[in-house]
Amino acid sequence: MEQLFYLSDLFGVAVFAITGALMAGRKSMDLFGVLVIAIVTALGGGTLRDVILDNHPVSWIRNDTYILVASLAAIGTVVWVRLTQPIHDKGLLLADAFGLAVFTVIGTEVAMRHEVPHSTAVIMGVMTGVAGGVMRDVICNEIPMIFRKEIYATACILGSVVFITLRELELTHWLATGLSMLVVLLARLAALRWQLSLPRFHLLDRD
Repeated sequence: MEQLFYLSDLFGVAVFAITGALMAGRKSMDLFGVLVIAIVTALGGGTLRDVILDNHPVSWIRNDTYILVASLAAIGTVVWVRLTQPIHDKGLLLADAFGLAVFTVIGTEVAMRHEVPHSTAVIMGVMTGVAGGVMRDVICNEIPMIFRKEIYATACILGSVVFITLRELELTHWLATGLSMLVVLLARLAALRWQLSLPRFHLLDRD
C-alpha cells in the first residue's frame, strides 16, 4: 500500500506540474519561469499541509524525486505543446481536474495518519488539492479556479468525505482511494461540462 500511495503522489505531482507549465505557457514565460510555476503548483499544496500537520521534513526535502518528476513533466509539456499546439485551456482544466482528485485523497489520507479529527482531515484534503493551483494562479495574475463559479473546492470536500467514510467502513484501501478520486474527478468534470455551481448569496442594497 505504501508503494501505491507513493506512486499516486508522484502522479499527482506530475499532473499538477503539467497545469503549471501550461499556465506559464499562456503567460509566455521562459523555461526557468515554466519550471518555477510547475514546481510551485505541484508541491505547494502538499508543503502547506505538511507544515500545518508538523510532518517534517516535507516530501520534496527528504526525496528529490518529487522535484525531478515535476521538472520532467514541465519540460515534457513544453516539448509536447511545441510539437502539437493543443488547445491550452482544455488541457489545463483537464489536467487540473486529475491533479485535484489525486491530491485531495492523498491529503486526506496523510491527515488521517496523523490521527486528526475527520473535519481536519477534510480541510487538509481540500488544502492539498487546491493550494498549489491557487499559488499558480496568483503568481500568474489569474483569478484562482477555486474562486470561479464552477464547483471546485466542493468536489474536493465530497471526495474527502467519501474517502473517510469508506475507510471507516473498512473498505480495502485501493478501492476506497480509487472511488474517492473518481468522485472528485467526475464532480469537477461535470461542473465544467454543465457549468454547475453552488447557489450565490446576493446582499441587496437598501436605500
